[in-house]
Amino acid sequence: MKVTLAQVNPTVADLAGNVARCIEAVETAVAQGAELVVLPEMVVPGYPPRDILFDNSFTEAVFEATHDLATQLRGAPPTLAGTVTASGQHLPHHPGLYNAAVLLHGGTAQFVAAKRLLPTYDVFYEARWFMPGSPSSPVTVAGHRVGVLICEDLWDKGYNQHPPADLLEAGAELLISISASPYRRGTLTQRLYHMRRPQCPLVYVNLVGANDELIFDGRSFALNADGEVLTLLPGFEEAVQTVEVGGGRIANCELRITDYGLRITDYDPEEEVFQALMLGVRDFARKNGIRRAVLGLSGGVDSAVVAVIAAEALGAANVTAVAIPSRYSDPRSTGSARELAEALGIHFEVVELESLHAATEDLLGDLLTHGTAAENVQARLRAIILMAFVNHYGGMLLNTSNKTELTVGYSTLYGDMAGSLCPIADLTKPEVYALAAWIQTTRGAPIPAFMIERPPSAELKPDQVDPFDYPKISPLLEQLVQENRSNTAIRRAEHKRWHMGVILKVSEKAFGTGRMIPITRR
Repeated sequence: MKVTLAQVNPTVADLAGNVARCIEAVETAVAQGAELVVLPEMVVPGYPPRDILFDNSFTEAVFEATHDLATQLRGAPPTLAGTVTASGQHLPHHPGLYNAAVLLHGGTAQFVAAKRLLPTYDVFYEARWFMPGSPSSPVTVAGHRVGVLICEDLWDKGYNQHPPADLLEAGAELLISISASPYRRGTLTQRLYHMRRPQCPLVYVNLVGANDELIFDGRSFALNADGEVLTLLPGFEEAVQTVEVGGGRIANCELRITDYGLRITDYDPEEEVFQALMLGVRDFARKNGIRRAVLGLSGGVDSAVVAVIAAEALGAANVTAVAIPSRYSDPRSTGSARELAEALGIHFEVVELESLHAATEDLLGDLLTHGTAAENVQARLRAIILMAFVNHYGGMLLNTSNKTELTVGYSTLYGDMAGSLCPIADLTKPEVYALAAWIQTTRGAPIPAFMIERPPSAELKPDQVDPFDYPKISPLLEQLVQENRSNTAIRRAEHKRWHMGVILKVSEKAFGTGRMIPITRR
């Protein structure tokens, strides 16, 4: 059977736009001779809609949009799509919905399956909005018995007692998994591992695009009964491809066994992370109607990496970098910032901090003589300058903090923590250096050597150097975060992290909605 894998990029609550994207994908599939078209999980409302689902007017609009999509695809091949349906169950303080797959054909939307295993870990809270589905039966498409699963239904480790086994026992010849699986490093090998376990032909179609902190990488694929990859769609971009399921192997990648199942032999972890972050920045801007971005370009590696990501994501003409040297800044910091900005083709401004700094010292006097107050005020003055650029020219401020700094609270509230979007706040300091090295190798070495080779410094007092051995402490801190553990430094910084902007998630455990730790605790 010719099955089309259609990974599209929906926007949460843009129902008309999402329907239009689906129709465009199906039109491409028709030209490719598709007998069945498969769209991702929750493609009609966009994912994750979260508490918008408590709004009855929104869910009714989703029902209407699904019907509209079915009507417009009246003459198209059967199409599987993810949407929201009513479960018929009524609970207090619960929308009573299904995360559902429907088969669109002949102008109607036939309910096929509801997601049975609702994830409630990390960034997932699906039991808050959805009811678990009951076992479903295979549906006949083009003379074949097709079993439909939704994302988590194929991830559960006890799957022999769950949805795949039920469908195979009921006569399914082909399994289809529609998914909205967020990107994390190494997630493709995990998916391949789980999708091979049923040992039958399988089509996996994943969402692509970014919505807030979550980045969806696409990379949909089809497997034959032996677990060989028939096709693998590209990552981090929309794609539509038709494959003869059960036919010969036409893989565009090579796979080999690893501890977790499979690994792509030409896998480049830094390129993957760069593509993910670039998509995260681009979609956050595009989907929120933001055209421009401003960032502080300090002369350090963190802001350098963010500048490169922003330039590629938004276009150089839409990025403004601002250097704000103080009396403690190394002149090479501003010189390197200018050099990088010119190499990237982004706008560059220099605003000297001294006059504002001196005036603040005169005004606040003894308030700046204890602890780190004199250092912190400089970071806050820089935030005032950066936000003035944002307010004057429009757009958003990009934060340039890394994960190691956030973990121990080595940052200033209302200062270097300012920014709507945090592109590298899920990268530890060593991971930032690794990404910078990759940029040097693959992007024509645009980052000046000084930015990478200099000792990390906030430049807020004479000869200041960050008080950490980053290669040593970063992995130790990251292990605590990944295991949902903490130490004294992590606990003390919890209140600061509640002030952060949106952090693009690229690890299994990022600071954000997947880590809800109280500030007040013992």
